Amino acid sequence: MFPGTEWRAAPAGPTGRPRLYLTFDDGPIPEETPWVLEQLAAYQAPATFFCVGDNLARHPEIARAARAAGHRLGNHTQHHRSAWNTPRAEYLAGVAACEALLGYEGGRVGGQELGGEGKRVKGQELGVEGRRVGGQGGTASEQRAPTLTHLPSYPHLTHLPSYPQPLKLFRPPYGRLTWPVLRALRAQQYRVIMWSLLTRDYDASLAPERALRLTLAATRPGDIMVLHDSRKASRSLRFLLPRLLAHYSELGYEFRTL
Repeated sequence: MFPGTEWRAAPAGPTGRPRLYLTFDDGPIPEETPWVLEQLAAYQAPATFFCVGDNLARHPEIARAARAAGHRLGNHTQHHRSAWNTPRAEYLAGVAACEALLGYEGGRVGGQELGGEGKRVKGQELGVEGRRVGGQGGTASEQRAPTLTHLPSYPHLTHLPSYPQPLKLFRPPYGRLTWPVLRALRAQQYRVIMWSLLTRDYDASLAPERALRLTLAATRPGDIMVLHDSRKASRSLRFLLPRLLAHYSELGYEFRTL
């Protein structure tokens, strides 16, 4: 296990209520991310979005809406490439490009104010996959969509305070890292966030109903759960998310950002 990567988080808050940490990879895109924000808002559930820089550049207004609603944004590289087959300098340049779009230093996205314990390791390079409901994780960055629909209304969005940000968040595409890349990320003060539960919402061969059953059976307090706000995951995402939110809210869970 690579030291310094995070696979789980606090299982309970000060009041003793169990906690769950929802994370969404590969957005923002207008077809899925605004719908996700609506679902989260219905349960007052903050989440963490690991954004692909290409999508941030195309849809900064969605990233601003997510940040305005109290969600955290993390770095998922500029082009969603694997650290295993991308030269280190090129990979780290993609991290820097995405970070520039996130703009943590000034609390901005797109130039406007915004205000572990893994289960498997492959070889010497990190091919880490936390507890899962089946196979490989991650999707490629999305192509630009022509229109933006169903974006929640935030009247205060055009004038939000900036404030000091906590440590930057990073999640490697496909969960793949190498030692040199990890050392560089740590030197740049990133928290490297992995996961303990992968829903496989991106897997077209897995029926959404089965994905839900497996996810419910596997979830434990303190889990970092991965979903995807991508077109590839849309069918299962739209089945899973409202049911997960309802189920764990009824069980008394708190949803928290990382």
